[in-house]
Amino acid sequence: MKKTLRTDAGIMLASCAGWASRLAARRISQFLEARMAGTGLTLAQFGLMAQIAVTTDDTLSGLAARMDLDPSTLSRNLRTLSDSGLVEIAIVSGDLRRRMVWLTESGARRLEQAMVTWRAAHDALAAVFPVDKARQLAEAAGAIAET
Repeated sequence: MKKTLRTDAGIMLASCAGWASRLAARRISQFLEARMAGTGLTLAQFGLMAQIAVTTDDTLSGLAARMDLDPSTLSRNLRTLSDSGLVEIAIVSGDLRRRMVWLTESGARRLEQAMVTWRAAHDALAAVFPVDKARQLAEAAGAIAET
């Protein structure tokens, strides 16, 4: 095959782990988003609320580290949830730079309700995609962050 930009680009698209993982993530996210639309939460908001619900370290810096997010990106995402009354953000006593976050009672109820919809959506996804593959990919990609 003659080497051209078109053939090089085709090879890249067929073999690039970054491109393939982004495409897979978009397709999985779109599938779940469509089925969870009635919850009033995006998949990202749902996941963020779940992260808050399971945490023992309720600081924004701890949450950002677990989610591998820049603190400013996390703050923007939390602001929407806070404005909706689903999370509360407070300054840690004695340190104006540190903030804590937790679900409000309304947020906990919304998360529980959305969990029912998510389970049905996730079961539908599992019927067409081996969901353990996504978890395996995430776990394997963890090694990249350590290099």
